Amino acid sequence: MIGGGLLCVAAGVALCRFPDLLSRMHATAKPQVLGLLLILTGCALRLRDPVDVTTLVLVAVFQLATAPVAAHMVARSAYRTNRFRKDLLIVDELAPTIADRAPTV
Repeated sequence: MIGGGLLCVAAGVALCRFPDLLSRMHATAKPQVLGLLLILTGCALRLRDPVDVTTLVLVAVFQLATAPVAAHMVARSAYRTNRFRKDLLIVDELAPTIADRAPTV
């Protein structure tokens, strides 16, 4: 549980310290999910009741299913509205796709 708590704190610190939206999202989504899974594992080992463990497993499954999708959608929305720093990108694989779909006037 301590490791999970530390990962969640690291995600919070990264949220405050990183310069743009895309790096903040990457730095918070990964350790936050792993931190929550570690905390849920610690709770399951402590509680050991089948109903409680089943609930914790459901929380973990929903977290694993929704957090990456939500982060991806927010990052893609930020990219499409130019709310990120282009100078921090090393490889921009989405630019050709966006350029192909740009409306012609």
